Amino acid sequence: MATLESIQAKIAKLQAQAEVVAFAKSTVALEKIRDLMHKHSVSVADIEAFVGKRRGRKPSQAGSEKVGASAPKYLDPKTGATWTGHGRAPQWITNAKDRSKFLVDGVAASSRGAVKAKVGNYVRGPQPALYQDPKSGATWSGRGRAPAWIANAKDRSRFLIKTA
Repeated sequence: MATLESIQAKIAKLQAQAEVVAFAKSTVALEKIRDLMHKHSVSVADIEAFVGKRRGRKPSQAGSEKVGASAPKYLDPKTGATWTGHGRAPQWITNAKDRSKFLVDGVAASSRGAVKAKVGNYVRGPQPALYQDPKSGATWSGRGRAPAWIANAKDRSRFLIKTA
């Protein structure tokens, strides 16, 4: 049975042989390239200039602006970020039920007549407090997960705020 040391020695010997073969093949290829360059009077600088011309995107004629780029159609009022309406929607508008409130033309109109968006019976945004803890004074609107001070109460009516 072969030992670990003998297997590692065989691996090292094979790797050395592989390096010799690779060096010999690369030497042959480099000699062919050098002969072709000498035959056609091509320098390394000529090759670098030729490769540099073909690499990457073509520069735009209009400077830094994209040719044929669309004007922004949507505007995030919080950050000022814009979106043309083409391609993947940004995160600030992805989950919006009504995208018209983000329209660039409708930004001023939506701020004039601010109407709370309704989804079914649920009004979005902060809700008035309906319950209050008499000990700590903490309040809860009745929406979402109940806080610990009211979660286990059998009768929540004793926590109701009188004005609600």
